[in-house]
Amino acid sequence: MAEKVSNKSVLFNPLSKNNPVIVQVLGICSVLAVTAKLEPSIVMGLSVIAVLAFSNVIISLLRNTIPTNIRIIVQLVVVAGLVVIVSQLLQAYAYDVSKQLSVFIGLIITNCILMGRLEAFAMANRPWPSFLDGIGNGIGYAIILIIVGFFRELLGSGTLLGYQVVPQAFYDAGYVNNGLMILPPMALIVVACIIWVHRSRNKELQED
Repeated sequence: MAEKVSNKSVLFNPLSKNNPVIVQVLGICSVLAVTAKLEPSIVMGLSVIAVLAFSNVIISLLRNTIPTNIRIIVQLVVVAGLVVIVSQLLQAYAYDVSKQLSVFIGLIITNCILMGRLEAFAMANRPWPSFLDGIGNGIGYAIILIIVGFFRELLGSGTLLGYQVVPQAFYDAGYVNNGLMILPPMALIVVACIIWVHRSRNKELQED
């Protein structure tokens, strides 16, 4: 039954109507942890997209050969292997960002979005739809990280990607960066604001 869903829906629904962060409320921990700056938010988003897409494909290819009683273990092994590859690539080509992300790259293994998509979609669908599902959910997750990282760095530090964007004249006139924005609780508040805007525009998501 799952394979009857169109590839277009599989790819695009997670971007808004079924976003894993603001609709399913998954992956919130990393949203709180890595979004004080925009750059690590982007890198974390891209890392999750890569791991989710390829783990979905691998599990889909193996789905008919994986014994039911060890499927979770197999899924974890596949995800862990891909996370190690991503971590090594970041250390090799983006070492500074890798240091900023610290242990949170490794904690992709525990991201609820990954295990949820592997169990709910990849185990029941062919490789191509599974790949699209991974890309869609990964992009949906990355969009929220980037939005939160954008506002937290802009309002908290006056910079974007490390470059000063708030004119010095503003500071000379008395403007002060909002230090609260770089604290973890503000990430939750920004996500709550995104959820509020999203649900106000999508009435079908509102609870009675």
